[in-house]
Amino acid sequence: MDQHAPPLRQHLAAGASAARHRHALGYAALVLEGGYVEAGDAGRRTVSAGEVVLHEGFEAHFNRFGGRGASVLNLPLPDGWRPAQSFMSVPDPDRIARIAERDLRAATGDLLDQLTPAPAQSADWPDCLSAALRCDGRISLADWARGRGIAPGSVSRGFRQAYGVSPARYRSEARARQALKRLSEPGSLADLALDAGFADQAHMTRAIVALTGRTPGNWRRLSWFKIGAPTAG
Repeated sequence: MDQHAPPLRQHLAAGASAARHRHALGYAALVLEGGYVEAGDAGRRTVSAGEVVLHEGFEAHFNRFGGRGASVLNLPLPDGWRPAQSFMSVPDPDRIARIAERDLRAATGDLLDQLTPAPAQSADWPDCLSAALRCDGRISLADWARGRGIAPGSVSRGFRQAYGVSPARYRSEARARQALKRLSEPGSLADLALDAGFADQAHMTRAIVALTGRTPGNWRRLSWFKIGAPTAG
């Protein structure tokens, strides 16, 4: 895991791919030219010029770049800022790129002011499964597969091909991120662990340490760690 945001500018080669990876810091990836497939903790989408992928801290994603490759501007997001949705668009990406040449904070502010929801795209069964895993940390993969008439082995292989990770691992990390977001809520860690779908507090602690490198107790002691941060409208 990279503890920093990605480079400000990225020029991504046609036909290339990026294995699933995560950054500790939240950032916005604004597509200036070309496009790519983003498959990550917020779902999967083919993004193109003028579209924005808003990454929360500790989100992971897997990318495939199309026949034209892509030029991407990566802008840091404010600490604790959480989007209402991850796939957005802006009407004037070139203006944001020009502002970024002299003032990154101003460019981020301009981007956040311009955001509008990106149009919906069709989803296939891996996308339906990813949404189900994000919503319910207790979901049974075998039951989900049987309910759709898909062999469990085919579900595992197909999901990994689409998202770069097994559905079981995707589910575990989704649970850990949801628990992380709720750490500033009142109540015991043991109760939070059970409510989030973990076997016990130790299970949750291991998952959050694996995701972030810090224990839940350590996160609670950080004064800047605010769950109820503003969201994008």
